[in-house]
Amino acid sequence: MDKILSQAALLDVFNASKGKLALRCIAEHDINSAKKEILCCGGTGCHASNSQELMDNLRAAIKENGLENDVKVIQTGCFGFCAQGPIVKVMPDNVFYVQVTPADAREIVEKHIVGKQIVERLLYVEPMLKERIHDYAKMSFYAKQMRIALRNCGMINPEDITEYIAANGYQALAKCLFQMNPEQVVQEVLNSGICGRGGAGFPTGMKWKIAASTKADEKYIVCNADEGDPGAFMDRSIMEGDPNSIIEAMAIGAYAIGAQHGLVYIRAEYPLAVSRLQMAIDQAREYGLLGKNIMGSNFCFDIEIKLGAGAFVCGEETALIHSMEGMRGEPTTKPPFPANVGGGYWGCSTNVNNVETYASIPVIILNGAPWYAKIGNWKPELDANGNFVKTVSGNAGTKVFALAGQINNVGLVEVPMGTTLREIIYEIGGGISGGYEFKAVQTGGPSGGCITKENLDTPIDYLNLGKIGSMMGSGGMIVLSNKDCMPAMAKFYLDFTKDESCGKCTPCRIGTRRMLEMLEKICDGTADESTLNKLENLANTIRDTALCGLGQTAPNPILSTLRYFKDEYLAHVRDKKCPAGTCRKLFKLTITDTCIGCTKCKRNCPVGAISGEIKQKHVIDQTKCIKCGACIDGCPKKAIVKE
Repeated sequence: MDKILSQAALLDVFNASKGKLALRCIAEHDINSAKKEILCCGGTGCHASNSQELMDNLRAAIKENGLENDVKVIQTGCFGFCAQGPIVKVMPDNVFYVQVTPADAREIVEKHIVGKQIVERLLYVEPMLKERIHDYAKMSFYAKQMRIALRNCGMINPEDITEYIAANGYQALAKCLFQMNPEQVVQEVLNSGICGRGGAGFPTGMKWKIAASTKADEKYIVCNADEGDPGAFMDRSIMEGDPNSIIEAMAIGAYAIGAQHGLVYIRAEYPLAVSRLQMAIDQAREYGLLGKNIMGSNFCFDIEIKLGAGAFVCGEETALIHSMEGMRGEPTTKPPFPANVGGGYWGCSTNVNNVETYASIPVIILNGAPWYAKIGNWKPELDANGNFVKTVSGNAGTKVFALAGQINNVGLVEVPMGTTLREIIYEIGGGISGGYEFKAVQTGGPSGGCITKENLDTPIDYLNLGKIGSMMGSGGMIVLSNKDCMPAMAKFYLDFTKDESCGKCTPCRIGTRRMLEMLEKICDGTADESTLNKLENLANTIRDTALCGLGQTAPNPILSTLRYFKDEYLAHVRDKKCPAGTCRKLFKLTITDTCIGCTKCKRNCPVGAISGEIKQKHVIDQTKCIKCGACIDGCPKKAIVKE
């Protein structure tokens, strides 16, 4: 059959490819099945942990046992449970192995595949129950998730377009081209309630409606894949695990607004995502799903990739557009907005959405706006025809978060809007790691704020997070425990935003530097109480006067920590103490009388600051000590304390 697909030919490919996913769609445990598929995480994190060597070893062991016709090793995208990678999932057995090394490959094949016995030592151990679990659906990390944007990550081979087609891929585009006009597509997205997942939360359908109504000779549709928040990797994982979902969604958006050209702006630091996205674009062209007269229709659309240099400010859409044009990535005042003529790419009307927003579009089109609108806690005002007018409260759909920090279950989680922080941290995240107590959670990355235990039952949506001094952002969620210092955390984020400032406006260029200098004095113990007043006043001024979102939100970590943890700041400036014991200039290490003279601390010290004889109490030379903590980690009697 000719690869250039008509609507009917797409259905033929779908039917022919469904068998590829048959074993992966079986939810029941079937270890006796002769046919097996071994799914291996092929995301960046697992690649860094030798997952490619693991897959090579699995294939070699399969060949040695003569099982090439019955057992296949499939590379997938990220499963989301990053702290447990590399991950191997055997289907249709539905057995989920974690922290698998290349050396484990032979045992998996010989014991599990040949011997039909589960390799117990590689199963996940629930941190709360202390039990080994083989079925991922029963793990607390996955049990409360609802994967829409991440629906295909960990399920399909991202380098094979036919697997995406087998998972209903490009059916939504076909539905738009042959059953809906552009206005109906825009209204469907508007009625779904989906809003921009890049951080601003502006209704996606409204954005499309503005672009569609703009009269212009040329229009562009852009995917913002410039994910720059520290600790955020949601967009990268989608592009690595399900790149065709972005291509399909951009084509749907282009049809809706009247564009023929698409661009994906992606940072060059994402080589695997760039490679897989380009591979998906090339395959889509081969199948006639990009290019001229897609599926035999009159619709023509193609996509190109634009590499960014990794500037955080280029997450702002006007700065992103300037960077794509080959200029400095600096924001401009609005209006004109990118959708307006004169405000977009090369002055043309341009629609910009981020990766996660696009990833949900095909599912919304296939399942219908009412289906998506019921997910989450969205309450809209509708007109007499049932069409969206405005949001009363809440948000529709799901949100992907990169859960990191002092948490047992680190990884990507996708939950319905309205899920509480307590549910995410304690039920999905498995609670605070290391036996420490919860202190706060930072949402929104360097642009967000901290949320304390008093607000753990807050339903997550854009408005509610804003009310308590934080924001959704792109989805970074850093959990902090009582061993984290809040002024130091604010300093960390401000150091990042200071470096990432484009320098165009004075409040951001100079103001972030001045705020950082004050925070450094606070953490060094050289500030006084007047510094706190100056810091708060400057933060409020910058928030109100900076040109773009980077500068306007840069003070957020400072303002929220001052709001909820003023006592920690006062301890630093009044008492010259760091309650968390992390600011090195505000504590010293001393050895107590419980020291047994084992000499382990002396041997571990990298600078020779510890002296003492065996079986005698040791002493730390404070002039040499660099406070690295190596002595604390190695002391069997916990005789070394911070004072």
